[in-house]
Amino acid sequence: MVQTHLFILDQGTSDDRNTAVGRIFTCLSDGTQGRDLVTGLRSAPDGIAVSADHKYIFWTNMGHPGPDGWTNTGSIQRCDIDGQNVITIIEPGTKTHTPKQLTIAEESRKLYWCDREGMTVMRSDLDGGNVETLVRNGDVGNKEHRSDYLRWCVGIQVDEEAGHVYWTQKGPPKGGKGKILRCPIDGTGHSGENIEVLFDHLPEPIDLALDLSEGWLYWTDRGDVPLGNTVNRAKIPKKDEKTKHEILVRKLHEGIGLELDVKNRTMFITDLLGGVYRANMDGSEEKVLIPDLGMVTGIAIAHI
Repeated sequence: MVQTHLFILDQGTSDDRNTAVGRIFTCLSDGTQGRDLVTGLRSAPDGIAVSADHKYIFWTNMGHPGPDGWTNTGSIQRCDIDGQNVITIIEPGTKTHTPKQLTIAEESRKLYWCDREGMTVMRSDLDGGNVETLVRNGDVGNKEHRSDYLRWCVGIQVDEEAGHVYWTQKGPPKGGKGKILRCPIDGTGHSGENIEVLFDHLPEPIDLALDLSEGWLYWTDRGDVPLGNTVNRAKIPKKDEKTKHEILVRKLHEGIGLELDVKNRTMFITDLLGGVYRANMDGSEEKVLIPDLGMVTGIAIAHI
């Protein structure tokens, strides 16, 4: 029998940054049958995605913080759907600085992710080869640029049919300067042309999700209440069109991860205080699945 499985990243907490306390936790969509799938992650795992063929799980590791911010130690890893055969497809300190959320473009067989302190939107093959930078908001060698919240890219989604990449730039904590942007799937060019700002002055947008069947863009937002710590959605705008967004879920505790189960018209949400939630895709019937799983970040689903 096919069931909906959740895959959730827990960064864990430790006074020693080299202590391997992170994990991938899995359970059914009602929160039952929970267990650790992968343990011993020690580099702040953040974004997660499962391939459509259910063969692989991919996740980003932010790396390690230093006295002047996060260091250039980010990486991307992959394992089999059963948690076996963990490999690093992008080694620490090589192609990406501080990778955050990631997604899979199934038709082109590409990984897309945002790099926060790297200030970029990036993609690669599923084996980590052919790394490309699609959007660059600053010079990674410039400390002032790396510390500028307005340049930080976090959440990402791809619409291959329409040829668009969507991403968030969260802005300063609780600053009301967050944005959701869009560009062509082949990038913006060296001068940054073709970038559309779809929404701005948001509290602190983090993760993105697309419901292409109904034309909705969803996102989590940290920031201050009443507009922050929410799940939101808006109709995907046409070029140069402005659409209004609505708040679906409130009172999250530093909301981070978001995943849509379009087949069953439900969504799953995580927050940094450890909550895992389920709601209908219109925000109704919100339910706490797990009240305190850890320091949870990304979430993905698979029907297997």
